[in-house]
Amino acid sequence: MSVDFETAVKQEVARLSALHPTPEDIPGCMTLLDSFFRCHVLGSQLRTIYRYGHMAQCSGKFDDFKFCVSLKALPEEEKRTAWIQRRAEWWARRRLNRSSEDVWDMRTEPLSNYPLPPSALFKAIKEDGVSTGIN
Repeated sequence: MSVDFETAVKQEVARLSALHPTPEDIPGCMTLLDSFFRCHVLGSQLRTIYRYGHMAQCSGKFDDFKFCVSLKALPEEEKRTAWIQRRAEWWARRRLNRSSEDVWDMRTEPLSNYPLPPSALFKAIKEDGVSTGIN
């Protein structure tokens, strides 16, 4: 199922709003600046070269820091809303590029009866003949 950009943004706004329910839950400017500096650390750069064959692109992290600084004059709730909208657009662009969502669709509702309670899980393991190691 293909999703357009506006739908993806709405889904991400809903997800991020639930994930960050209060203004205190969004990262502060110093956290974003630390993330930018961590991106330039030798270990991070070597890991990115090993995984992807090129150096890490840290400009997006600096852009996040600059955006955070530009929000300083706004009230807390407006700052949260602006940050969530920016991150939702980023996630939506990322989702619409090639990814695992080319195969899998985002769930709109949780699975029923998941996760199994531990007693049902142990019962299922014992019925399948798999030893749990617990006596």
